[in-house]
Amino acid sequence: MIVKRTDLTANQNYTWVDCRNIDRDDISVLTEEYMISSETLADIMDQDEQARIEKDDDRIIIICRLPSDEEDEDNPLVRTCIPLGIVLFQNTVVTITKEDSVVIEDLAKRRVRSCPVETKEGLVISILGRAALVYIRLLKYINRQKDLVEEQLQKSIMNYELIQLLQIQKSLVYFTTSLAGNEILLEKLQKTPFFKLNSEDEEEFLEDAITDNKQAIQMANIYSDILTGTMDAFASVISNNMNIIMKRLTVISLSMVFPTFITGFFGMNMNIPGMDWNFAWLVVAGVCLILALLVSYVVSDKRNKLLLKGSEQKRKKSPAEKKYLERKRQVLKGDEKD
Repeated sequence: MIVKRTDLTANQNYTWVDCRNIDRDDISVLTEEYMISSETLADIMDQDEQARIEKDDDRIIIICRLPSDEEDEDNPLVRTCIPLGIVLFQNTVVTITKEDSVVIEDLAKRRVRSCPVETKEGLVISILGRAALVYIRLLKYINRQKDLVEEQLQKSIMNYELIQLLQIQKSLVYFTTSLAGNEILLEKLQKTPFFKLNSEDEEEFLEDAITDNKQAIQMANIYSDILTGTMDAFASVISNNMNIIMKRLTVISLSMVFPTFITGFFGMNMNIPGMDWNFAWLVVAGVCLILALLVSYVVSDKRNKLLLKGSEQKRKKSPAEKKYLERKRQVLKGDEKD
């Protein structure tokens, strides 16, 4: 869909050609009417194209990365990024993206009032500045989703919650990569000789966009580090739970060794004392039960905790440790004087 916009502001001195959700007919119009090469369009349509700026004859080509509005039905927590192509002519600005974008939609519907869109250069930095703010907003949303998944994961450790954390981590990787590319692009816009800003307001807005973009990068890195630590912690918890389960199974196996031995001994085809007694099986069963309980208690966690607690109580404290504990009591009581 190609839409020409000339009503962004009263002082607008250019025509903005807004191209979103383009199809083959739109590509033909861009190639024939606006003389945009097929190589440039192919780069813009490439999902993995990196942000950059270059000059081609009488036009300036800028590619940046925007957060995508479309969500994957199979992976609803994965938020990807898409390239946006900006082609600057003498009196025309053409923005091209294969999907819809909330960043372009906000500028097209004039939801953002503080952006300097009077000039072509102002429109470019307005898009990049608005993109940084949208990244920050989505990062906060992703962080809230991460907290909800962590709460669910604390109640029941299942594969579904771990897969959700992996999806969130994938989104953070996409955001971090795209923000890093946009940061390089913003710094180049300050130094590129063929991209000159027209007023101090545009220069200040560009500096604000750089600041917001750096903030978004820092937030993405922090959230990614926290998520990595959370996943490692839950992986350790799962491993510990597995070790506890295996230990309990081992205790059960050891408890069944002696009963199996005794019942097997009395099941042999030979004369054994007491075999003619009618209540001999009760004695055998009782002995087996006592041995099973005894083995279970010996290897159980409760016995180990009691032994550890008893050893700590019996251990004599050294003079230095006693002095440290006494000073700690004085501090807690407020008797410590500076």
